[in-house]
Amino acid sequence: MAHRTFFSFYYDEDVWRATNVRNSGALNKEDVEFIDASLWEEAETAGDDAIKKLIDGALAKSTVTAVLIGANTASRKWVKYEVNQSIRRGKGLFGVHIYRIKDQNGNESTQGTNPLPVDYPVYLWIKDKGAGNMGKWVDAAYDAEN
Repeated sequence: MAHRTFFSFYYDEDVWRATNVRNSGALNKEDVEFIDASLWEEAETAGDDAIKKLIDGALAKSTVTAVLIGANTASRKWVKYEVNQSIRRGKGLFGVHIYRIKDQNGNESTQGTNPLPVDYPVYLWIKDKGAGNMGKWVDAAYDAEN
């Protein structure tokens, strides 16, 4: 069963990797809530309330949040907000380490700290074969909350 999935990630460092996950075929693109760069940049110039409104709108359209964990994801204010709001709203929630996905220059990053509370599952995109298993992870996260 398809569940609308919100991708939470550190935009500046991991948008390339997140786009690769989105375009991997692991989920249908219409089942992914991915905040477009132009919308994010517009909200950023308008301030924190505009960013919260953008995030809250995306979360309202989703049933599951997948936190794509890069080198510095855990330290990001808006990722923390997205995780906390997902928990508060009863969304399915899980993490995926994406540090082994190469960026536009062919570089991997370092493994970052998991920003999720300990009772949420976290996977490794490469080792755990994310392209073949992401749908199962989404379903399991949804089932864990419902």
